[in-house]
Amino acid sequence: MTPVLGSSVDVPTEDGVADAYLAHPADGAPRPGVLLYQDAFGLRPHLRAMADRIAGAGHTVLVPNLFYRQGRAPVVELPEFIDPSARPEIFEKLGPVIRELTDERAMRDADAFLGWLAQSPLVSDGPVALTGYCMGARLALLTAGHRPDRVAAAAGFHGGRLATDQPDSPHLVAGKVTAELYFGHADDDPSLPPEQIERLEQALTEAGVRHRCEVYEGARHGFTQADTAAYSEEGAERHWAALLDLLDRTF
Repeated sequence: MTPVLGSSVDVPTEDGVADAYLAHPADGAPRPGVLLYQDAFGLRPHLRAMADRIAGAGHTVLVPNLFYRQGRAPVVELPEFIDPSARPEIFEKLGPVIRELTDERAMRDADAFLGWLAQSPLVSDGPVALTGYCMGARLALLTAGHRPDRVAAAAGFHGGRLATDQPDSPHLVAGKVTAELYFGHADDDPSLPPEQIERLEQALTEAGVRHRCEVYEGARHGFTQADTAAYSEEGAERHWAALLDLLDRTF
């Protein structure tokens, strides 16, 4: 693994300033950019560690606090080990914060994050890659359709509500996507039932999007997150192999 440096940065947006974590190889040379979209629990030590691992493979990684409108991270105080079944008040506090992040706001933010990466001397010229977790998987797909000129590849893991029957469903952007996509779905995930998995696959195939969608058997929603009760070491390592393979192919 390449030695990595990490630091806190502020990213100006149309609605304020988003605090973020930036990880990059220590030599300071420009590398392909990766925008990492958080899960519902937000920017915290575990996501910083994930960014460090991606940076160690030769990338410059930005992890913004998507909830910056409510304050700097952590917006909601979290225990070191997150078990929502034992601490139901976590989601009671997070629910309103998540609902505040509308798709319109999220895509305004995406423009800011992608623009910041494009201007950074630590990021090489050209489009970037996205990886997202839980709610971040949804945002990765939306961003790939919103800014196809800036996104070369996008991955999403244990995403929810990716292909609903609503008019704002993320799968409806498939016709605008030019990036290669990869999705690693959690098995038996209430937020992504089989009919949504099938609908997503059909939409991507009919749109001619280069993609692969896989269900990780036995993995729960949130399986990549080592600081939560949903973590699966097997599923997480499979995710790392798939993600890094996608980045290697892209860059």
